[in-house]
Amino acid sequence: MINGNFHDRLKVTARYLPNHFPVCLPEQLPQKLQQEADLLATVPFLVELAEVELLLEQKKTIETCQEQSNEYQIVPGTELVQVSWSGLSELLNGHEIVPEQKEELLLIVPQEPGKRSLISIADNNSLLALKIVAEHLDLRKLAAELDVTVAELQGVLRFGTAKGILAAPVSRIARPPGFARQVSGFEDSLHASAFTLQWHITQSCELNCRHCYDRSQRKDVSLVEGTALLDQFYTFCDHYHVRGQVTFTGGNPILHPQFERLYRAAHERGFKTALLGNPVNRTILEKIIEIQMPEFYQISLEGLEPHNNYIRGNNHFQRSIKFLDLLKELDIYSMVMLTLTKANLDQVLPLAEMLRDRVDSFTFNRLAMVGEGASLVSVEPETFRGFLVRYQKAAEENPIMRRKDNFFNLLSYQNNQFFTGGCTGYGCGAAFNFVSVLPDGQVHACRKFPSPIGDLNHQDFISIYESETAVKYRSGSSSCFQCEIKPVCGGCLAVSHGFNKAPLTSLDPYCFKEK
Repeated sequence: MINGNFHDRLKVTARYLPNHFPVCLPEQLPQKLQQEADLLATVPFLVELAEVELLLEQKKTIETCQEQSNEYQIVPGTELVQVSWSGLSELLNGHEIVPEQKEELLLIVPQEPGKRSLISIADNNSLLALKIVAEHLDLRKLAAELDVTVAELQGVLRFGTAKGILAAPVSRIARPPGFARQVSGFEDSLHASAFTLQWHITQSCELNCRHCYDRSQRKDVSLVEGTALLDQFYTFCDHYHVRGQVTFTGGNPILHPQFERLYRAAHERGFKTALLGNPVNRTILEKIIEIQMPEFYQISLEGLEPHNNYIRGNNHFQRSIKFLDLLKELDIYSMVMLTLTKANLDQVLPLAEMLRDRVDSFTFNRLAMVGEGASLVSVEPETFRGFLVRYQKAAEENPIMRRKDNFFNLLSYQNNQFFTGGCTGYGCGAAFNFVSVLPDGQVHACRKFPSPIGDLNHQDFISIYESETAVKYRSGSSSCFQCEIKPVCGGCLAVSHGFNKAPLTSLDPYCFKEK
């Protein structure tokens, strides 16, 4: 029962009542109004207004919090109410309007206890979101029936969650028990809400870069194999309650003869998409956009023009600059990645300044001395911290510069500054919120060094992710266990491997934390 009389609780309804109307409990008001023929002749919508306002008051006591679930759930107290007068929700939301006799479906969304529920006309997206969850509909089947994409239906569920009528399942992607000695304060870094599949669909590439980490001969993934892989990845993301992103790469992914069909297949399954590749022409980009705007298109530059062209080939620098201008013109988020070596260390900041108005994001990866990269010279570890300091200072004035290397967080720790997401948003993401799949179905924890965790020709994504080998990789190096910031760092396993160290037991040779 609601405490107080209707003047206190049903204030909108009370405005239409004469001064001599007898005081009663809020629950009694709708029934009493039905006996007031003269009043209803003047205000015919008053009974329904009182009933709906009473319902809003009653829902103030509903507890909307729920235990974590493995599936979407309708928030307790969410209710659809059919009324015969339109405009009631506007009245209850403070608008001056005269209701009309016309059927309308209202949506009531409960708030935290003590607060009045929200009320609005039920929109199509809310109705569809409620139907999907209430009837446990399969998104892929429903997408085919409605002739829409899975991505659109996933958007409907996210809309329902944002509106407060649905409770989304919690991600099951988590660091393993015993991941680090210190996890307090880093709880958000122990679970990931998104998962990236870096998909090498071909080894074909028109470049011959001096630091390429893999020139092995592997057959392209076929269209049949590719769509089957995407179906598996869909099942994986659904099982772990994460948003999936497919980042197409190679080689040069555009050179795959079925690239467009594979890209479309990823879009149709609701995945975000991105590209790691080389400069291409406008026609190709426009076809990509027509299917789905990528989250980003990343290319690589290795320093200023002479050094870059030495590493990546004649005229590569100028072609890349023109391509970045094209990405900007087409409103595609652009990223430039540099592989940091001893030879280009002093070119990083000048290059970042040159790119200031041309690119959305610029960052670097340290050289992993693997494949062709073994012939190049890495930055001397004792100079690395000083470089990070200079880079970070420049980044304060240059908005395109990103702090991707995990050791920026070590620098922040030493200077009592805020942490970044590190390499993949959660420190080292190898086999945690990220895996790499090669054209032949081999799955690696990280593409920058040999880190096989499974084979999709004989295993499925879930069993590979849950394998003992994958767990070891996402646990990171045991040498980092005692470190206070391991959840946002972990060094780089690929760099350790390149220095002929055991990546799962050795300390990253660039770590400058005081022992």
